[in-house]
Order: sequence, then structure tokens, then C-alpha cells
Amino acid sequence: MNQAIPTSADAWLSWGQHFLKTQPFSALIGAQITGLDRGRSELSLPLSPQLLQQHGFAHGGVVSYLADNALTFAGGTALGGDALTLEFKINYVRPAVGEMLIARAHAEATGKTQAVCRCNVYAVKDGEEKLCAVAQGTIVPVPAK
Repeated sequence: MNQAIPTSADAWLSWGQHFLKTQPFSALIGAQITGLDRGRSELSLPLSPQLLQQHGFAHGGVVSYLADNALTFAGGTALGGDALTLEFKINYVRPAVGEMLIARAHAEATGKTQAVCRCNVYAVKDGEEKLCAVAQGTIVPVPAK
């Protein structure tokens, strides 16, 4: 990434939408960035039948993907640009049932070489959000080539 660092929420959102479109898997499943600012992100994902497991819940891998990407965008914006997940942990707290998933992440602590971020993932059913997973991860800048 050799773009200028965004300076406003609208600029961060445009930046994030651009980079999400370059991720083939994100495009395949229909993920969207609905909010992005320095140290904060929100991603959403409409739940289609292809993203469910055998009991009708969102597949754990789909919930995990959304948390991972939200953590990385929150950490990347806190660090000032393109970033990768070094590690993360997720706790599933209830089955993800509904029409959509929303992941909201924020940078909890940011240094020069990493950001520790937290994320809550919600399942939205009939307009009501229910917490379905909690994640935490360490995000690092993409090394210069």
C-alpha cells in the first residue's frame, strides 16, 4: 500500500472499501465495511444459506472471518495503513442466527509495531442484535518490501 494515510472518517471508509474489494474471499461471501475510522471498524455480512452450517447457524468459520477482518481493519487504521493479523482468539457465546452479522472492532492499545484490538460480533434477527462472539487479536503493519 503506497497511498496517503486518510485523515477523515469518510476517507478511511473509502480506503477500507477499496481494500475489502481486493480480497477475493470477502467479495465472494458479500462482506461490506459499514464504518471505518482511526482505530475502529464495522463490517457486516448478509447471511445466505451457503454461509450456514448443518443446524442453520452461521458457520463458525464465517463468524471468525468477520471478527478477523474487523480486527485487522481497526488495527490497520490505528497503525496508519495496511496491516495483517499476527494472532487472534475468538469465543463463541451463542449461535449466530439471523439475517446478518455485524462485527465492531476497536484498537485497545497501539504501539509502533502492533495494535491489540477487540471485537464483538452480533447476529441481527428481526432488527435485534445479539452478541454471538467476542474476539481479541494482535495486528501488525505489513512489512515494507
